[in-house]
Amino acid sequence: MTSLLSTSSPAAVLWDMDGTVIDSEPHWLAAELRMLSRYGIELKAETRDRLVGSGLTAAAKLFQDLGVPLEIDEIIAEWADAVIAELRGGATEWRPGALELLTSLAEAGIPSALVTMATRRIADAVVAMLPPGTFVGIVAGDEVAREKPDPDPYLRGAAMLGVQIEDCLAIEDSPNGLRSAHASGAIAIGVPHLVSLDNAPHHELWPSLAAIDAKELSARFGRLRMSNNDSREEEK
Repeated sequence: MTSLLSTSSPAAVLWDMDGTVIDSEPHWLAAELRMLSRYGIELKAETRDRLVGSGLTAAAKLFQDLGVPLEIDEIIAEWADAVIAELRGGATEWRPGALELLTSLAEAGIPSALVTMATRRIADAVVAMLPPGTFVGIVAGDEVAREKPDPDPYLRGAAMLGVQIEDCLAIEDSPNGLRSAHASGAIAIGVPHLVSLDNAPHHELWPSLAAIDAKELSARFGRLRMSNNDSREEEK
């Protein structure tokens, strides 16, 4: 491992998973549509957008409100089984630039951790497809006290790595995820995928992770953290 750490580098990069590292949203949508169609329920576009980046418990409660006659644990388990089956069947598409950036961060000695609202089973299945050590830790949706958009998942991620959340950069693709990351105190970066992030709190929106390596990410992090600290001083 070649250390490229500098004073501007983040202590860690905290990654959302679905839609940020891996394009698994189509798998989730297919599982959700199958469940709703079984009970003759239509998935409206507004509801679909609300599901992107939602915690699984909140999403399952929404399905109950729509009329799905299953317990929350049953709903989540059916979704998880379907998504894992798709992943193990080879239906995997990584988000542009994600794997390259993960590799660059590892080579630079900057740790990455997953902070996902997917279950631990799903997170483990995704991590198993990557080189060992790509992610040094996982915070999964079935292991947190409060789901995104609460800041708890990201605070747990920083604590797990033994770093301060203010020294971390978080990458998200959903409004709920950005709300969680921003509220935690991390430098919150949005990379839009299926839904607009314009109205979600963020420090910066990047159109893609393509062509961003550890050096470029560190330069942007240093600039954003300095600006963020200046803004906090002005508010005092």
